Amino acid sequence: MEPEAPAGQAPAAASKLSEAVGAALQDPRRQRRLVLVIVCVALFLDNMLYMVIVPIVPYYVHAASEKPTPTPSPTPPTPTNASAVTVNTSEPPTAAMPAKSIVKPQHPRDNEDVKIGVLFASKAILQLLVNPLSGTFIDRMSYDLPLLLGLGVLFASTVMFAFAEDYATLFAARSLQGLGSAFADTSGIAMIADKYPEEPERSRALGLALAFISFGSLVAPPFGGFLHEFAGKSAPFLVLAAVSLFDALLLLVVAKPFSAAARARANLPVGTPIHRLMLDPYIAVVAGALTTCNIPLAFLEPTIATWMERTMAASEWEAGIAWLPAFVPHVLGVYLTVRLAARYPHLQWLYGAFGLAVIGASSCLVPACRSFAPLVISLCGLCFGIALVDTALLPTLAFLVDVRHVSVYGSVYAIADISYCVAYALGPIVAGHIVHSLGFAQLSLGMGLANLLYAPVLLLLRNVGLLKRSRSERDVLLDEPPQGLYDAVRLRERPMSDRDGAPRSPPGPFDACEEDDYDYYTRS
Repeated sequence: MEPEAPAGQAPAAASKLSEAVGAALQDPRRQRRLVLVIVCVALFLDNMLYMVIVPIVPYYVHAASEKPTPTPSPTPPTPTNASAVTVNTSEPPTAAMPAKSIVKPQHPRDNEDVKIGVLFASKAILQLLVNPLSGTFIDRMSYDLPLLLGLGVLFASTVMFAFAEDYATLFAARSLQGLGSAFADTSGIAMIADKYPEEPERSRALGLALAFISFGSLVAPPFGGFLHEFAGKSAPFLVLAAVSLFDALLLLVVAKPFSAAARARANLPVGTPIHRLMLDPYIAVVAGALTTCNIPLAFLEPTIATWMERTMAASEWEAGIAWLPAFVPHVLGVYLTVRLAARYPHLQWLYGAFGLAVIGASSCLVPACRSFAPLVISLCGLCFGIALVDTALLPTLAFLVDVRHVSVYGSVYAIADISYCVAYALGPIVAGHIVHSLGFAQLSLGMGLANLLYAPVLLLLRNVGLLKRSRSERDVLLDEPPQGLYDAVRLRERPMSDRDGAPRSPPGPFDACEEDDYDYYTRS
C-alpha cells in the first residue's frame, strides 16, 4: 500500500498544477503579458535569423564558388599557347596553375558579392510580395493562428539553413524566412496593438517589441560567428530552431488558437481592405516616413564595411563591431519616445520629424569620418533617430485605424511591414551599384538629404492627436469590457448629419481637424 500512495498523489499534483496554470492564464493581465513575451521572442528570433548569416554566408558562397574550379584545371592551354606558357611559367607549371585557379576561380569576387546581395534581398522581396495577402488573412483569421503559422515556417527555414550545403538551398531557406516573417511579424505587432488598446500601454509595449528587434539584429552576427567557429556551421541555426519551436508551443498553451473560444472570436468585424488603407493620406505619410528612415540603415549595412576598409584601413573585426554600440542609443530613443508619448501624446508627429532630422544629419556625417570613433558616433545617431521614428509612428498607425477605420490591425501593420521591406529589398542590390557608379559619399549624402526633406512632411500629422475615440458608443455596443482581439467598433459607420438633420458625407481626410465637423471624434 505504501508505494501506491505516491503513485496516486502524482496525478492529483499534476491536475492541481494544471489548474493553477490555467487559472493564471485566465487572468487577462497575465495573459496579455505572456502574449507580449511571445511576440517579442518571435520578433527577436526573426531578426536573429536575418542577421546571423552575416558572418557565415561568405563562407558558404565562397565554398560553392570553389567547387567548379577543380574540373577545368587540366592542361588545355598547352596545344595552342605552349610557347607562351613555357616562357611565363617555366619553373613550376604544375604548382602555379592550381594556385591560380584556386585564388582566382571562374566566379570572380564581384559575382560573389552579387550572390550575397541577392541572397540578403530575397527575404525582403518575398515578404514584400506576401504582405498584402498576409494582412488580409490576419484580418480574417485573427492574430494567433497567423502567428503560429509564421513561427512554423520560421522553424522550417531555420532547419533548412542548418543543413544547407549549396547556394540554391540557402536561397530557398532565405525566401522561406520571408514567407514566415510576413505572417509572424505582422500578426505579432497587430496582436500587441489589439491587446493594448490604450495609448500609454500601447506605446510602451510596441517600444519593447522594437527593442527586441534591435537587440536581435545587433547580437546575431557575433552570436553566429562564435558558434560557427567553435561549434560548427549548423549550431547557431539549431539553437534558433529550438527557440522558435518553444515559442510556438508557448503560443499554443497561452492563446489556444484551435479552441472553441478562438473559433468564436473568429466572428470578427470586417476590417478595412488594405488597398483602402493605402489610399488614406495619413497612413501614406506614416508609411513613407518608415521607408525613408530605414533606407540609410538598409543601404549602409552592405556597403560600409568595404568603405571602412578602403578609407580607414579597418579590419573585419572593426567593421563588424561598429554597429554594436548603436544598440544603447536605440534603446534610449525608444525609452525617451515612450516617456514623452505618455506625457504629450499629441506630439507623436514631432518626435518622428525630429528622428528624421537626426537620421539625415547622421547619414551626412558618415562620409566625413576618417577614424573609427567618429564613425561609431554617427552610426549611434542614425540608430537613435530610427528608434524615435519607429516608436512614435507605429502606435500612430493603430490610432489612425481606431479613429478613421475599423479597429482591426492586420492590414495596417502589413503596410508598415511593406515599408520596411521596400528599404531592405532595395538595399543589398541597389546600394552596391550606387557606390560603384556615384560613390559612397554621394550615397550617404543623398540618403541624408531625403530624410531631412521628408521631416517637414510629418506636419500633415499634427492634427491627428486631436482625434479621439468615442468610448461611449464603444461601451454601448460591446456587451463585455474590452479584452483585446478585435474589440472593434466602426467609429465612422453611423451617418453624419448637419444641424438641419439632412445626411451628409464625412469630411475628407485632409480637412482641418479643428473644424466643428470633427466634434464627433473629439467627444469622449
